[in-house]
Amino acid sequence: MNIHDVLIEQDNRGQETVAQPEAEDAKEAVRTLLRWAGDDPDREGLCETPERVIRGYMEWFSGYGEDPVEILEQVIEDVGGYQGPVILKDIGFQSYCEHDLAPIVGMVHVGYLPDFHVVGISKIARVVDVYARRLQIQERMTSEIATALMRGLLPKGVIVVVEAEHFCMSTRGVHKPGVKTVTKSLHGVYVSDQELRQEFMLAIGRPSFGE
Repeated sequence: MNIHDVLIEQDNRGQETVAQPEAEDAKEAVRTLLRWAGDDPDREGLCETPERVIRGYMEWFSGYGEDPVEILEQVIEDVGGYQGPVILKDIGFQSYCEHDLAPIVGMVHVGYLPDFHVVGISKIARVVDVYARRLQIQERMTSEIATALMRGLLPKGVIVVVEAEHFCMSTRGVHKPGVKTVTKSLHGVYVSDQELRQEFMLAIGRPSFGE
């Protein structure tokens, strides 16, 4: 298959999927970029770079092959009468900007108020990784994580806050390192209950929700 022969299909969840080119086509694309940068892809230091790049892409963008709602299917119903919120803070992630292919590096904070059941905390971290390991913009990733948790857990409410540095801003263009972008997505009781929102912000070490 030629790298230009892109086919759009539908997967079993109704989402668009793209037929992948062959590995050798991807390697040749990397070689082309190396030549465009002004270097020789056949020299000793670069001859294995295309192979490393496509292996990296397989890991960095592995989220396209996973369904986050399926990850949340194995729930825990015996919670011993627990009725409070569940909060995970500082879930580290690395994604890539769909506009520049530059890294987005930061933390995700998640809270939800269970209704019928809870889920193992590692599953929530995996949901974050599924969406982070796709070409992204931070705003969409924040919304996708929150929506998946609402669909998969059916809780009373969900809140997701993402703080990240965008290397497309810190290493090129305006060159402003250290700037953090903060995004948030709220569902259910977190939309209307200010006290619950404030409890979440204090738990993640942020004294105010910006209200």
